Amino acid sequence: MEQGSLIVVFLLVLLVLIVLAKTAVVVPQQSAYVVERLGRYAGTLQAGFHILTPFVDVIRYKMSLKEQALDIPEQICITRDNVQVGVDGILYLKVLNPERASYGISDYGFAIRQLAQTTLRSEVGRIDLDKTFEERANINSSVVNELDKATEPWGVKVLRYEIKSINPPADILNAMEKQMRAEREKRATILNSEAVRESAINMAEGEKQKTIKESEARKQQQINEAEGQASAIMAVATATAEGIRSVAAAINSTGGYEAVQLRVAEQYVSEFGKIAKQSSTIVVPSNLADVASFLTVAMNVIRKEGSEPPVRR
Repeated sequence: MEQGSLIVVFLLVLLVLIVLAKTAVVVPQQSAYVVERLGRYAGTLQAGFHILTPFVDVIRYKMSLKEQALDIPEQICITRDNVQVGVDGILYLKVLNPERASYGISDYGFAIRQLAQTTLRSEVGRIDLDKTFEERANINSSVVNELDKATEPWGVKVLRYEIKSINPPADILNAMEKQMRAEREKRATILNSEAVRESAINMAEGEKQKTIKESEARKQQQINEAEGQASAIMAVATATAEGIRSVAAAINSTGGYEAVQLRVAEQYVSEFGKIAKQSSTIVVPSNLADVASFLTVAMNVIRKEGSEPPVRR
């Protein structure tokens, strides 16, 4: 009897442990468990410790509330200019309502992945190949908007979508490379021509400024030379006038007349001597009294000039 009682107690304890294991539930952080009671939705268990009704409540779905990343496989998309390109991406989503995510669709991950591919094909088909690379941000935004509308009844929020790579065919890549090379050469040629034009303009402007400066320098030089010549003429005229005045004053002074007479005679004899040196033929005045008469005439002229008062100008 005692052995049978121990077996019964043991079985009862084992049953209690099994019931506790089935009814006591610990939900991890950022997780949610969907509970069904007799086949119907009974509630959602958030993070923490919970006790279920034995043999009545059942945990049917376990949902993660963390942000999830879904890889979108590469697919062939046709652009507006009928070029086939391979496009793949990655999608980020988060479960906001575990109940709708559990009962609204059987597999929201598969459904969102398929919907992302079809939406991407539609968006790529609206643009040309040349703009697919520069329109990546717009394509990503359009895909997110379309998916967010479709996944709202499922309790899932699509956060963002990113295109990982766009792979055109090899012949298209070669053509694009040639086009880019030609475009770069075109820009280089344009820049070179603009540089040559700017250089020619600068050289012409320099020559213009040089010509203007040289003409101004010549003009100033001529002005300075004319002013110098005028100053020299005035100086010579002033010196000559001063010399004449000095000679006139000396003649009118005591002994000045005799000195001038002697000076004239000396110059006459000196010039006559020069003629004798320069020529083998000497012309001698027939009347030596002519010398005296010449001196008398010269002295009368000097006396007359010296006696007249100077003309004031």
